[in-house]
Amino acid sequence: MQTNPQRSQLFVASCLALLVTSLSFGIRAGILGRLGVEFQLSAGQLGTIAATAFWGFPLAVIIGGMVVDIIGMKKLLLVAFSFHLIGIVLTIFAGGYWSLFISTLCVGIANGTVEAACNPLVATIYSDNKTTKLNHFHLWFPGGIVIGTLLVFFLDKIGIGWQFQVALMIIPTIIYGYLFSKLSFPVTERVASGVSTSEMYKAVLNPLFLFMIILMFGTAITELFTGQWIDVLLKNVSDNAILLLTIETGVMVLGRAFAEPVVHKFSPQGVLVISAVLAAVGLYLLGHTSGNMLFVGAIIFGMGVCYFWPTMLGFVAENLPKTGAIGLNFMGGAGMFAVSVYTMFMGGYYDELVNAKLKLPEVANDLNLAKKAAGPEIINVTLIIPIVLAVAFIGLFFYMRGKKNSSAQAA
Repeated sequence: MQTNPQRSQLFVASCLALLVTSLSFGIRAGILGRLGVEFQLSAGQLGTIAATAFWGFPLAVIIGGMVVDIIGMKKLLLVAFSFHLIGIVLTIFAGGYWSLFISTLCVGIANGTVEAACNPLVATIYSDNKTTKLNHFHLWFPGGIVIGTLLVFFLDKIGIGWQFQVALMIIPTIIYGYLFSKLSFPVTERVASGVSTSEMYKAVLNPLFLFMIILMFGTAITELFTGQWIDVLLKNVSDNAILLLTIETGVMVLGRAFAEPVVHKFSPQGVLVISAVLAAVGLYLLGHTSGNMLFVGAIIFGMGVCYFWPTMLGFVAENLPKTGAIGLNFMGGAGMFAVSVYTMFMGGYYDELVNAKLKLPEVANDLNLAKKAAGPEIINVTLIIPIVLAVAFIGLFFYMRGKKNSSAQAA
């Protein structure tokens, strides 16, 4: 582990930067339906806007991963600060589809740049405890969503508009920008350990890494698509659909806060098996129940997706360390790219389902009834993903156990 007397301050500033990322997610999830009404946008257009943040993210995280060792983590984070500030201001003054599209793209680029710098930063300053500290760092993603959705819920109750809700993100943005500008940064762990750039790029062609990239598609879609769209999909099923996201992410905060004993007891791959099973059960309940059982589903789903993102990164950091910053950032970029494609596809599919439901005699052109029927169907389609993941992670678990046993016998 590189000695850096400012590592605690660097970690706090990193958490604040991720807080802004997650606030943008939580607040956008809370106001997405309202933006559709105010600017007369279809679910397909809303899906494209929401997806913009997800494909702006991989664009930034992959480019950032390729240049972070060249320009340094500090400069990359100051770029993130600039894009966050621009994106937030443009959102506040948005007037329709294209202004929302551009502002969301800026926020997505900022979010990806934060991850491009902060994931290798945390892995570097806590190289002796990577998976646990990445879980602690990523605690602030669901943490910010809890804060964001509660802000939307309570500010809506007292009649404060969405523009003010978005503007609140400026405060932590300015604080993290100031902190990073004053702190000194180490080089990444890969550079410090003497692994060459060519070795790093060769390491990302490792079949195990490529397998993890594919699995990252599924874990990211399961967690982030569901969270971003839960208010839209279940608004007509529950009067408090946005609180389902608050509960789910609240469970994630607690889970990541206590990640250390869980990861050490079950191993990263063991945690991923359990996560996929719980995510599938939670999605099943969200798509097949109503009333209080929806909240039970949200709790179980939150337990499931809780460890997905940071444990996937931790697995790569621990088992494929030569992939360095590019490995971590390719993982994050792959996940967000998958979410962006899936979100755009499902936005259009949701519109098709609603239109088809409107033609049914029992719906009789009642738009609310049509949406009530269509939302759970989208969730049920998504349920297939964690079921496939559970099988894949079981295979990974036994592969890593066999690899460990072979290494022990060779020693």
